[in-house]
Amino acid sequence: MSDTKTLLIVAHAPSPNTRKLVDAALRGAGHDDIETVRAIWKPPLEADPEDVMACDAILLGTTENLGYMSGALKDFFDRTYYAVLEHKQGLPCALYIRAGHDGTGTRRAIESIVTGLRWNWVQPPLVCRGDWRDAFVDQVEELGLYLAAGLDNGIF
Repeated sequence: MSDTKTLLIVAHAPSPNTRKLVDAALRGAGHDDIETVRAIWKPPLEADPEDVMACDAILLGTTENLGYMSGALKDFFDRTYYAVLEHKQGLPCALYIRAGHDGTGTRRAIESIVTGLRWNWVQPPLVCRGDWRDAFVDQVEELGLYLAAGLDNGIF
């Protein structure tokens, strides 16, 4: 199927709860009504410029670490930024942050990088703040579904 589109999920999942968020994003993107989108998850330390070049949209996921994105996601940006900069402008993207505190510094840092890449936010960043709540899983699943549905329907 040459008309299949790829949603790349680059998400750091160092704990059982953050792995639930990755699984939720994949579940949402794999909804039965989605016909032409293939979602793949790559941990940030495994994702490379070729993965970004091959995708049609990207969902970023990170923990808040010391008021910043995870070191793994920062490493992903360090390794891919210049390799994709001139080729993937306008790439539809979204973000979720698992923040034990407020997520502000994490969000600001990633928004700055995405602005430099000239990627296109298709949804405001989702910040899952405070103590763990099972509702975070539903929110991330909905985000995965939204991105996949947008691709599937040619909205972005």
